[in-house]
Parts: sequence; C-alpha cells; structure tokens
Amino acid sequence: MNKVILLGRLTKDPEVKQTPSNIAVCSFTVACDRRFKGQNGERQTDFISCVAWRQQATLLGNYFHKGSRIAVVGTLQSRSYDDQNGQKRYVTEVVVDEIEFIDTKADSQGYQGAGAASAQQAAPMTPPAPAQMAPQTPPPAQQIDPGFEASMDSDDSSSLPFDVLGF
Repeated sequence: MNKVILLGRLTKDPEVKQTPSNIAVCSFTVACDRRFKGQNGERQTDFISCVAWRQQATLLGNYFHKGSRIAVVGTLQSRSYDDQNGQKRYVTEVVVDEIEFIDTKADSQGYQGAGAASAQQAAPMTPPAPAQMAPQTPPPAQQIDPGFEASMDSDDSSSLPFDVLGF
C-alpha cells in the first residue's frame, strides 16, 4: 500500500502552470512539524515536496496561499531526470489525490494579516457567570409515549406471528 497523509502549511504561494498539452500542474511544499522535540527542545519540521494535477492544481492556485494550513492525501512517487548539466537527479514527491481546507476563510485572512482584528480577537472570552449557567434538568427517566401500551413492553413472545430465537 502506498498512501501518504500530510497536515501542514504551504511554504510559498502555489503557482499553477500548464503542460504543453494544456493540463494544469502545481508543485508545492508542505511544512509538517514532527511529533517530538529535538535535543534542543524545539520541534523539527519536514518540508515535503508535492505535485497536484488538473482540478487539484487549479484549486490550490485559486484558494491557497503561503502559510495556509492544508491536508494532503496522495501517493509517494520517485522519479529521475537529467538536469541542464547532464547530471541524473532523483526526486521523491507526493502525488496529490485529495486536498482539504484546514483553515476557515477568516483564519486564512487572519494569518495573512487581513482582518486580523476581529471582534472575537479584540475582546477576551470570559466564562458566563454561575447564575447564567443554570443546570439543565434531564428528562424523566420513564417517559411513556402516548401511543405506547405497557403490554407492548413484556417478554411474552407467544403471541408474536414469528419465532423468537433466543432474544
């Protein structure tokens, strides 16, 4: 099985290009923090190369930007090519199958700096006073549905038109 799931931030604005056959392609890098901290006490970050094609590439170009949080699902692929000097280069990248928005539109704008001072950010959240938090009383444990007859709640299966197998 070859499946990769990444959650991180874009390292730069995605740039969508067209192949000679007019197919949209977008190469981008996702910065993913590791779960553990290094010896110096700081989290290390991996920078994972990804490539998206067709609609996924267009979606990236239209709605994501540097710093956007993104979830990527895809497959790991290795390939090689000859560079301008004739040297053989090897590339390992994630070929994108799915992209998910992680930020809301407001989060995304706030991260870029636009609209960062919203009313919720300006005023700190304060918990409601105890008087406002009246305890909710649960419904009575034995509410009887008006269409429910008490006789329907019995274990007498002899009057059923089918056999009950040990239930």
